[in-house]
Amino acid sequence: MTKNTFPLILAPAGNKAAFLAAIAAEADAVYCGLKSFSARMEAKNFSVEELAALTELAHQKGTEVYVAFNSLLKPGDLDAAGKLLDELRVRVKPDALIIQDLSLLELAEQTGFKGKIHLSTLAAVTFPQALKCLQSGFSDRISRVVLPRELSIDEIKLMAQACPADLELEVFVHGALCYGVSGRCYWSSFLGGKSGLRGRCVQPCRRFYTQTEQTEFLKETQFVKTHPSATKGGGQDYKKFFSCQDLSLDVLVKVLLSVPQIRTWKIEGRKKGPHYVFYTVTAYRMLRDQGNDPEMKKKAMELIAYALGRTGTHYHFLPQRPQNPVNVKIQTGSGLFVGNLKGTRENSYLIPGEELLPGDTLRIGYEDESGQGIHRVGRYVPKKGRLQIPLRLSLQKGDARTPVFLTDRREKSLEDMLSKLESELQIPQTEFLKETQFAETDFRARLPRNIGKRRAGIELQVSRTPEKAKSGSHFGLWLTKDAQRLFTPHFSFLTSKSSWFWLPPVIWADESEQWKSLIDAVLKKGAKNFVLNAPWHRAFFPEAEKLSLWAGPFCNIANALAVNMLAKNGFSGVIVSPELGREDYLQLPKHCPLPLGIVLSGNWPLCISRVLSEDMKTQKLFTSPKGEQAWAEKYESDFRIYPNWKLDISEKKQELESAGYSLFVHLNEPVPEDIRLKKRPGMWNWDVGVL
Repeated sequence: MTKNTFPLILAPAGNKAAFLAAIAAEADAVYCGLKSFSARMEAKNFSVEELAALTELAHQKGTEVYVAFNSLLKPGDLDAAGKLLDELRVRVKPDALIIQDLSLLELAEQTGFKGKIHLSTLAAVTFPQALKCLQSGFSDRISRVVLPRELSIDEIKLMAQACPADLELEVFVHGALCYGVSGRCYWSSFLGGKSGLRGRCVQPCRRFYTQTEQTEFLKETQFVKTHPSATKGGGQDYKKFFSCQDLSLDVLVKVLLSVPQIRTWKIEGRKKGPHYVFYTVTAYRMLRDQGNDPEMKKKAMELIAYALGRTGTHYHFLPQRPQNPVNVKIQTGSGLFVGNLKGTRENSYLIPGEELLPGDTLRIGYEDESGQGIHRVGRYVPKKGRLQIPLRLSLQKGDARTPVFLTDRREKSLEDMLSKLESELQIPQTEFLKETQFAETDFRARLPRNIGKRRAGIELQVSRTPEKAKSGSHFGLWLTKDAQRLFTPHFSFLTSKSSWFWLPPVIWADESEQWKSLIDAVLKKGAKNFVLNAPWHRAFFPEAEKLSLWAGPFCNIANALAVNMLAKNGFSGVIVSPELGREDYLQLPKHCPLPLGIVLSGNWPLCISRVLSEDMKTQKLFTSPKGEQAWAEKYESDFRIYPNWKLDISEKKQELESAGYSLFVHLNEPVPEDIRLKKRPGMWNWDVGVL
């Protein structure tokens, strides 16, 4: 049962207390994840048993429950994912699944899951034309699309105008911002195998970096040894060039009320505590229901200010007044910044800028650093009072700038509400179903078979400029909005059978008509081979049967069922995700009904973003305290962050060809003149596999 008010307020829940806080705040719906296959694996998340009880309570209170099943699935994940989905169907009965991987559309059919399907923001549905092909081409089960946080209100309205009558839109109104576009960030995976697409991001964008005129990185400075979180020292200038403020639309949400296709306001924060959930849900419910009342609006803003999030930004929401969410002068640790430690290592203390209550949780340092710690406040401390900090959490020698953040608060009124709701929890009868009920289904047996003929291997060199192309060779060209230079006799070979046109990883809503015109023009010139870097790019090609359409590596395809979905939608082949490891790569061709390609070498971006810090220079190396180097490059309207070494698994080509791969891609990105690439292995996750 759902409440009849629209838009719905959708609350995050990463643990039981946060889930109950969402109900207490009268959220219309709650989204949460299980302990596997969720895009927020760093949250505590739920067991099936716990979620079943909470879902039954939520339904009694008229609150919907959505389960985030939005992880990228590897070949070996399909059987476990299918069985877990079957268990969810029987025991939990959630109202909807939030997915990014196309395989979940088929698994939902195989298990008989009857709930709704929502496409996660990780699916990167970023332009209006995509909406029209989702239900007709991919699945009529898709009932809602979660829009990217980067869109302006004008772009959101463009999406709404193109939205079919039976498709809903969901927009983020509050919570953390990723620096990279969702579904287009590989930073964590590239540096350590922990994929953000699988919910295991270690947040390298939240770390400190330096970009100075020095040619050598002073790794052995006393500064780096003692405290990498400081912003100056050892001759280096360290800044958080990529750490974003939180999105906070606050009073601007009233603009969204005029767009009927927007059925849900989403609050991010599955790693947050119950205080944050209760405050933000209550605030946005006030702004939705009583936003015209000045007093209620003021109260809502006060609640948001004390929800223990980062400093807020409207980001791109107002196109006439966009805000860069990266500001190196602002603290961007999660939680409310309450001050820096003072004193000495043996006698460190805090003079808080806010009053502290017994039971408050403080984090000493930044959450992404190994030296950070947690302290529970034991007594009331007034604003500008003094709180002694235990020696084990005290400042590092020589540094008096360790920040302290208030990350959770358990005021008595909230604790009483949570206790009352918890007393109403009951174990549903389905809890007692035998585990063996779900063990008989083998989803691996339902995988498609490789019915394609073995093809001769093709080496595809991909570049930005046609000047580097050689007539007769296989050549890939990134399409750009400045395409007039392609339509000259000098470049007539680009429409030959050996030429491939690559669409960008992101097409934004305000540029989609321009891209459509460009693609139409290239088609009229006779181009036949295209690489689409989002499945939804298929919307630009109504006559696919006359073309060769390949899914590009940014489609993040990693299993046979996802390939099968693309085969049903007229794709000719798939260039698989570059994140996988050897075992995954060698398994894939056995069950795929389409030819497969792989990125064999090249400059692969750590992430793609719509913004860059005003303090960051493009085409110039920046360095982490660990010595990792990369640079930022402007590419069309976006920025790409490239590591200072190449992806290169060329030595594995024969093994891949024997497994069944037929297209081998080399991404030939130009390297800035002043940058010399490091000679280091570029195997990515080949040896270790992606986590």
